Amino acid sequence: MAMTTSQVDHEPVSTPEADREEGSVTIDGPEARIELVAQEKTPVHPDGPAGSAQEADAYLPEETFEHLWRPEYLERLARSYWRYLSKVSLGTIRVIYEPGARSIVFINPRIVLLRFRRPRYDTGPGFGQVTWPIERGLLVSSPGRGFLRISVRHLEPGNDAEPGCERLRIRSEVSNFYPFLRGSGWFARIGAHIYSATQLRIHVLVTYGFLRSLARLDLPPSAVGALADDDPGN
Repeated sequence: MAMTTSQVDHEPVSTPEADREEGSVTIDGPEARIELVAQEKTPVHPDGPAGSAQEADAYLPEETFEHLWRPEYLERLARSYWRYLSKVSLGTIRVIYEPGARSIVFINPRIVLLRFRRPRYDTGPGFGQVTWPIERGLLVSSPGRGFLRISVRHLEPGNDAEPGCERLRIRSEVSNFYPFLRGSGWFARIGAHIYSATQLRIHVLVTYGFLRSLARLDLPPSAVGALADDDPGN
């Protein structure tokens, strides 16, 4: 990901065939070592935006890093997040692809928990990130605000790393989010605690589970392939 790009993908309308995996690819060789990075707990206030961030360091062999450090694997990382979410929810939560949007639905396509605008991919020297701007949904009180972002940075291995290993810092972040569950007015003081103890806590647990799952380096192909044609040498 040595070049700098900023790209928005164009996704197909969801169909039963499109929702199924089409041959997830596991990288041959040793698995990555995942170390979760401790984060300070951010309090949820009765008003204003809420946010949450979880990070992990992935240590992997140099040859595996060279194979993975290509723009197309940023898309694969993003796809693996949605696949993990569906898996951990036993299929009750699914991703619906639409022209210009992506919807997270609960059981029925009409029950839209979150609807995102097209994801934006940004890559440059030593980093890559995908951002999903939040549009609306049952979990949102203020439509058109906030985003979900997954980013990757190439860092120095550190003194405790094994020789021949590379280190990646993977970060999942929700920012500027206005949760519906928190409510408003006088109830918001109670609602902030309810949101923290339920929806936010579940999100944090699921995200850390996703970060741990990356040790297998099982990254499914993107349904779109917006970055697949970028030069692997970049």
